[in-house]
Amino acid sequence: MSRIPVTSRYPLFILMFNLFIALLGQGMVIPILPDYLKLFDAAGTAAGYLVAAFGAAQFLFSPIGGQLSDRFGRKKMIMSGLFLTVLSDYMFAVSHSLSFLYAARFIGGIGLGLMVPSVMAYVADCTTTKTRAKGMGYLSAAMNLGMVLGPGLGGIIAEFGIRMPYFFAAGLGLAATLLTGLLPETQTRQLQQPARLRSEREPLKQQIVNSFRTPYFRYLLLILVMTFGLANYETVYALFVEQKYAFDAREISVIITIGAIVGVVVQVWLLDRIVRRFGEIRVIRLSLILSACTLLLMLVRVNQAYLLVISALFFAFNAFLRPTASTIIANMAEGRQGYASGLNTTYTSLGNMIGPIFAGVLFDIQLNLPYIMGAFILLGAFGLTIERKMRNEGRIYNDGGVMAQKPEE
Repeated sequence: MSRIPVTSRYPLFILMFNLFIALLGQGMVIPILPDYLKLFDAAGTAAGYLVAAFGAAQFLFSPIGGQLSDRFGRKKMIMSGLFLTVLSDYMFAVSHSLSFLYAARFIGGIGLGLMVPSVMAYVADCTTTKTRAKGMGYLSAAMNLGMVLGPGLGGIIAEFGIRMPYFFAAGLGLAATLLTGLLPETQTRQLQQPARLRSEREPLKQQIVNSFRTPYFRYLLLILVMTFGLANYETVYALFVEQKYAFDAREISVIITIGAIVGVVVQVWLLDRIVRRFGEIRVIRLSLILSACTLLLMLVRVNQAYLLVISALFFAFNAFLRPTASTIIANMAEGRQGYASGLNTTYTSLGNMIGPIFAGVLFDIQLNLPYIMGAFILLGAFGLTIERKMRNEGRIYNDGGVMAQKPEE
């Protein structure tokens, strides 16, 4: 299969635009959801169920999306997932019952579950082991930028009507869907056939169980742990800062936005250079330690400037983790990029589901506990990177996550 170099901007730009639009749409609804739910005489409980419905759908359908992209091609699954997010946003905009909102969010979760692993697999198809970290970093940056800009844009558009942000998100999603039609397919018929046969031999319900036996299982666990830690940070951050520093919503929004922008800058301009210099495993190890340290430093109350610096450092160190681990998983997938990317997204979704629950419970006990637990979990994840050589059917992966030649017996 011919590879499209990561420096070929056209396909990568479309993929980044897809993820940016999908996450922008999700971010746009955050600031207006409480007021929107008042139309349905609903409040916090309903909001929690809506988040759960979205997360559960993404968790269930991510492995399916990865498997289907191996069988039928990346492009079809990306377009299908995008279209479902369009349908979800439109349903949310025209809903007049709470049950319809739940259905809309579940459909949106399915769409993201189909699209994200397919996009990651597409990048894995058209990059080499040397350029893959850069491609994964660009994807993560696009997702983060969408989440950063989404809330502010949603608040502005909501001034024209409480339902307008959902219509706007649907329109952007439709444009992204049509633009995806211009992408070349990377999963050729010759590659689809073996993937189809492998998928038929492996029942879908066994995918999660079988992930325990993949050579990259430790990195799936790493994805789960780092997502869990980030969810701890994000879920209670506003409440934590409000109670510890007495900051208002505007000040909190500025801190989060600046921190997230720092993360985007790291992923676009620094990630590839750092990984090339030190290797994936060393970058992950250092990032785990420094991310944990910044979580603990959050507990020290100083002033707004101190909090801004610590938050920016956390986003910067965390920005190295997910794309670097995703690169190692893709390098070890050996032709099943969609399957591996689906598992990657599934473990991410699992972290996003259980992280907020633990964070909320611990915060109610003591406001510092979510960050203490998050720090120790990140430090504990260091153990997943200790074994130097990881064998996979006669192949050896070194500290850089790159396949090395097995010595002669």
